[in-house]
Amino acid sequence: MADSDIKSDVAGGPVRHVPVMLNEVLSCLQLTAENKTPLKIVDGTFGAGGYSTAMVEAGAQVMAIDRDPNAIRDGADLVEKLEGKLSLVSGEFRHLDQLAADHDFGQADGVVLDIGVSSMQLDEAERGFSFQKDGPLDMRMSQSGVSAADVVNTMQQSDLTRVIGILGEERRASHVSRAIVREREKIPFSTTLQLANLVEKTLGRRATDRIHPATRTFQALRIFVNQELEQLGEALFAAERLLKAGGRLVVVTFHSLEDRLVKLFFKDRSGKQEGSRHLPLVNHKDATFVIHGKGLLKASRDEAEINPRSRSAKLRWAERNDNPADKMDMSIFGLPNLVPLDSLQLKGE
Repeated sequence: MADSDIKSDVAGGPVRHVPVMLNEVLSCLQLTAENKTPLKIVDGTFGAGGYSTAMVEAGAQVMAIDRDPNAIRDGADLVEKLEGKLSLVSGEFRHLDQLAADHDFGQADGVVLDIGVSSMQLDEAERGFSFQKDGPLDMRMSQSGVSAADVVNTMQQSDLTRVIGILGEERRASHVSRAIVREREKIPFSTTLQLANLVEKTLGRRATDRIHPATRTFQALRIFVNQELEQLGEALFAAERLLKAGGRLVVVTFHSLEDRLVKLFFKDRSGKQEGSRHLPLVNHKDATFVIHGKGLLKASRDEAEINPRSRSAKLRWAERNDNPADKMDMSIFGLPNLVPLDSLQLKGE
């Protein structure tokens, strides 16, 4: 989903409308137009349809998923253009195996997940994802539920500090949360620039700063509002259940929090538990994935020059074996114990 129309940095502004590491994704899936039987691929993060289009053109039958109503609406023309080779489903990718069953897709030869915010969401100021354009402080991919404004206007300061510090990896999170609480007592937050300007004023900005001071705060709020880490964790287990033996799971991430989850999942599911001759392995379980080589790829230098967003991209992939899927165990990720999203008061309630 990391694609758009003009260049920007990791701060959340648009980049070129090019699917990141597309050639590597197709290669990991072993997709070629010469396949005698079309491979069945699930694109769990449809976005603008870049991956889905390329996979269909490479001979695949694709079921794409997106929870953003706008993506479903805007993708209708592409579905018609591809004449039955692409189906587009509204839903959360953590349920991708159930969605595939509901639409009689069967077991998959491949699952692709491109984690992050899409170009359309960034480009539309009214979605409230980018601090480079003024708009409502929203950030909801599904356009329903708790918004970023609800979070900053109702969350206790200590909880806000944890969200910004952990999910945004902001070292001065307590300064930001204190300023937010102080400001919201005067006037509630309602727009992106209102929050971005406050964070910039609080943290300061030097001419040498590579990213905007509000980058990490906006990242934290977006991840929290959309429960992105929980969604990703559940989607990995769903892909394990859906893939047939020999099927490939390919995941492209753009920051360390996401990549860590994928790395931990593949480590757990490939049977690479750590032990020694003095301390034998405990609770050993059969592997469900095989990692070829390191299973990690990064964008080429040429791609990074063309598409700046790809500089931070990491692609991890593995091949499903014929062992039964193991039970879902979210504890392997060590996710932070943050205040429940649904405990926050919705604006206007």
